[in-house]
Amino acid sequence: MNFIHRSRIHAIALATASLAGAFATAESITVVSWGGSYAKACVEGYHKAFTAETGIEIKLEDYNGGLAEVRAQVDAGAVHWDVVDVELADGVRGCDEGLFKVFDPDTLPAGADGSTPSDDYYPGAITECGANTLYYSTIYAYNAEKLPGEKPTTMEDFFDMERFPGRRGMRRSPVVNLEFALMGDGVPVEEVYALLDTEAGIQRAFDKLDTIKDHVVWWEAGAQPPQMLADGEVIMSTAYNGRIFNAQVLEKQSFVIVWDGQVLDTGFLAILEGAPNPSGAQRFVDFAARPSSMAGVARYISYSPTRHSAEALITTHAETGVEMRPHMPNTPENAKRVLHNDWQWWSDNRDDMNVRFAAWLAR
Repeated sequence: MNFIHRSRIHAIALATASLAGAFATAESITVVSWGGSYAKACVEGYHKAFTAETGIEIKLEDYNGGLAEVRAQVDAGAVHWDVVDVELADGVRGCDEGLFKVFDPDTLPAGADGSTPSDDYYPGAITECGANTLYYSTIYAYNAEKLPGEKPTTMEDFFDMERFPGRRGMRRSPVVNLEFALMGDGVPVEEVYALLDTEAGIQRAFDKLDTIKDHVVWWEAGAQPPQMLADGEVIMSTAYNGRIFNAQVLEKQSFVIVWDGQVLDTGFLAILEGAPNPSGAQRFVDFAARPSSMAGVARYISYSPTRHSAEALITTHAETGVEMRPHMPNTPENAKRVLHNDWQWWSDNRDDMNVRFAAWLAR
């Protein structure tokens, strides 16, 4: 009898453990994002709070952008990501292709002041494909300690090999590089995309890139430019403004951001069609859309919220006490000559430009 009793207890224990394991698996989501200091800012800014409130574990993975991996999972019917942090152009295109779920924006949380989502979000920051979570900027930066004498101040300076000889860092992608090239060739901000709509404009951009091609060190992950600048591998590099900011305040690097000609962009969290845990994914996206979550991220990295009521919640850097507002890409002081990324142009032309850029690199 004792043996039978112990066996039943053991069987019940195994069944309970199995159910608990199944429940734990169900109550987790896989979120894919950009890694590095940005991922850390999200974890500290709202991921931990989300798990504490919901009990849903976040399994965080990194990627370098694009839709290739998303398409492969959805087309194969073997989706293992729930949420992916996408650039706006990729997010809209993925939505149009049926890779991401659409939703009703009115179901998002109200503003911190009680305003509706449509009133609280900045114009163009909310669609049925997704609600943009933050503004970030691609800029270029230099290490003041490794660049003696005259310092660059304009986008034209980035392409000036005579006054500023040395290697440049650039992302291995046509995105932003084409815009930088045209601005570096003297094209006014308001004419950049109209020019890129012409074959002559595209050729002009590649011709300008040709002038520095032999001196470029290509990067793919956002964490690379700060390291390249610190090591002296390059004298200046394009980069995401938040990555440079974190190197400035946390690592005390003598990096200087050149805001002139910055390309201001945004992105959103997309839920994959066929996501393993769609309900948990939606809860996560809703939580990320709270003004408090956006302001939480802005306490760890200099990316600004896309909601009016979240702006009022921005304070200081959580670890150093540095005032965050002066370091945001959309502050008036930093946005004197800013180009807003034309997501529609990139959504329509990304594949063609990728092919052309790859062919140009291979030449």
